Amino acid sequence: MNIVEQDIKLMGIVNLTDNSYFAKSRCIGKNQELNLEKVYSDIKTHLDNGADIIDIGACSTRPNSIEVGAEIEWQRLEPSLKLIKENFPNITLSIDTYWADIVKKSYDLYGEFIVNDISSGENDSDMLECVGRLGLEYIAMHKRGNPQNMQSLTDYGTEGVVNTVLHYFEDFSKKAEQYNINKWILDVGFGFAKTIEQNDELLKNLSKFKSLGKELLVGISRKSMIYRRFNITPEESLAATQVLHLIALQNGANILRVHDIAEAKQSLSLYRTFFTNK
Repeated sequence: MNIVEQDIKLMGIVNLTDNSYFAKSRCIGKNQELNLEKVYSDIKTHLDNGADIIDIGACSTRPNSIEVGAEIEWQRLEPSLKLIKENFPNITLSIDTYWADIVKKSYDLYGEFIVNDISSGENDSDMLECVGRLGLEYIAMHKRGNPQNMQSLTDYGTEGVVNTVLHYFEDFSKKAEQYNINKWILDVGFGFAKTIEQNDELLKNLSKFKSLGKELLVGISRKSMIYRRFNITPEESLAATQVLHLIALQNGANILRVHDIAEAKQSLSLYRTFFTNK
C-alpha cells in the first residue's frame, strides 16, 4: 500500500447517562445522580492517554433507549461543563446533543465547542440555524427514525445503503451552505438503522465519502456490529474494536470516537508505522 498523509484524531467518550450500552462509560448512578468525580476521572484518563477531543453527551441513543429531553440533558450537562471549564480549560470539547436549546445554553456557559448531532438537524428545526449563527463546528450523522424504531428502518432498496447515505450527505452539504455552517464533519452513523451487513458495507466503502471533501468520523467502539456478530458482550469487544479501527483508518477515517483511548492510541501508532507518514 502507498504511504498516505492523513490527519487523525481520537475522540474520548464521556456518557452522562445511566443506560449507555457500555456500562463502564456511564456517569449516572442507580440513584440517578450525576457522578462528577467519575466525569472528572474519565476526562482526565482520556486526556492522559492521548485523546484529542472529549465528546460528552447526556442522553443515550442506543437502540430502544428513551430520550430524556432537553431539560434533563441540561441538568446533567451544566455542572459537567462548569467542571470542564474549571479543570480542563484548554481541551477541544464536543457536545453530543440534537437540541438547539442545549447548544445555546452550552455556548453561553462554556464558549466554543463542536456540536455532535446524531440527527443532522432533523430532530430540532432550529439546530442548523443556531449552529450557523454561533459559528460552531458541526458533526452531521446519518440515521433514520428514533431509537425505538430505527432498527426496523433498514430497507435501502435498490440504491443500497452506501449510495443512499452518500446522497443524504450530498443533500446535507447544501443545507450546511444555506445555514452558513462552514466546517462540518461527516459520520455515516454505524448502527443507526443499519444491519450488521450494512455496517460492514459502509465500512468497506468509507473512502467513497471522501468525495465530499469532509473529515470522516467513525463511531464503532464496542457496538453491536461487533458483539452480536460474535455473541459476546460490549465488555468483551475491545480486541475486535481495534481491528475495525484499523480498517476504518485504512479506508480514510479522520476521527475515531472511542471508549478506550489507550488501546486506540496503540492501534493508531501501528497504523502510522505501516501506512502513513503522519
